[in-house]
Amino acid sequence: MDILKIDHLSKLYGKGETAVKALDDVSLTIKKGEFVAIIGPSGSGKSTLLHMLGGVDKPTSGKVFVDNTDIYNLNETQLAIFRRRQIGLIYQFYNLIPVLTVEENITLPVLLDEHKVDKKQLGEIVKTLNLQSRLNHLPNQLSGGQQQRVSIGRALISNPALMLADEPTGNLDSENSKEIIDLLKMFNKNYNQTLIIITHDERIALQADRIITIKDGRIAKDEVIRP
Repeated sequence: MDILKIDHLSKLYGKGETAVKALDDVSLTIKKGEFVAIIGPSGSGKSTLLHMLGGVDKPTSGKVFVDNTDIYNLNETQLAIFRRRQIGLIYQFYNLIPVLTVEENITLPVLLDEHKVDKKQLGEIVKTLNLQSRLNHLPNQLSGGQQQRVSIGRALISNPALMLADEPTGNLDSENSKEIIDLLKMFNKNYNQTLIIITHDERIALQADRIITIKDGRIAKDEVIRP
């Protein structure tokens, strides 16, 4: 089952002669439960593509379907709600709210929806991420690896259709990097969680089921590593 379909996606920044084409007619599909790595040189369009998939930045043309929903056919309010419920975003620099505790940061998407937190699910996520003793800590009381684990918990708490990670280990040492990738792979395999990672690290990319190489805003290569 395809969880993601991208149809002739393009993104243009600027106008006239100074316009820059960040994405150029990109089309692809991703199946539910796939682990996909997106690689390519700086400025190739990787992050732009991820932001389009996550509903963060609108394309100039083309469509993005997440779980059969044409996300850019939604109005701003609908898109914000859809993004909060169906897209789990993990960034290089964590993007945690500094005045909120670990538990509050993880449960923020649910609270913003004015829904009740599933304590059993929260407990399972916290235990898997080894954050049981940190729930009342603020982000500045955590290590970089712990902060990234909190951001993973926040991305997972709503059971999103897609988990999108933009250089999730780019700010971590090698030991913490391995730990974070192992956690993401575990959620991908054990919970059939669709995972798309942007990375410059070839060792991370080679752990994926599929590697998509972006160059000059286009797909230069799309190869299946593990069918």
